[in-house]
Amino acid sequence: MEITRIAAGDWEQFRAVRLASLSEAPGAFGSRHADWVDAPAERWRSRLTQVPLTLLAHEDGTLLGVVSGQPADETWVELISMWVVPEARGTGLAGQLIGAVVDWAAAQDKSTYLMVRSDNVRARRAYERVGFVDAGVPEWWPADEPPEHRMELRG
Repeated sequence: MEITRIAAGDWEQFRAVRLASLSEAPGAFGSRHADWVDAPAERWRSRLTQVPLTLLAHEDGTLLGVVSGQPADETWVELISMWVVPEARGTGLAGQLIGAVVDWAAAQDKSTYLMVRSDNVRARRAYERVGFVDAGVPEWWPADEPPEHRMELRG
């Protein structure tokens, strides 16, 4: 298994894994499959340019997972768009992807946080296993949206 950093030129690989994630776990993301399925190549390239870190996990040409990281402010990096194919869950791959974002943040002297839906128990457990702590649902979270917890890993 290999984890590689991708850029705008790798948009087709990103498109494949992102659409798979949005289709397989529609409630886990802020975006919807319908928002992206017909997106032009330029939108995919732009996403990979605007978000400075996107990593793909693959083995023997098969995409197994994806995760991204983006600076939130002077002290925090937000881990976003985390997904692992169902067949690779429970193998430690999620921890490796999370660790790669945490290492990227630490290299910038930043801590890492993420937002995860309250009902996504499996993801919350994966984050807890690598040391993230539940900081609760932010008080600014919209009442008409499914609640998301902020989880933090302080460096």
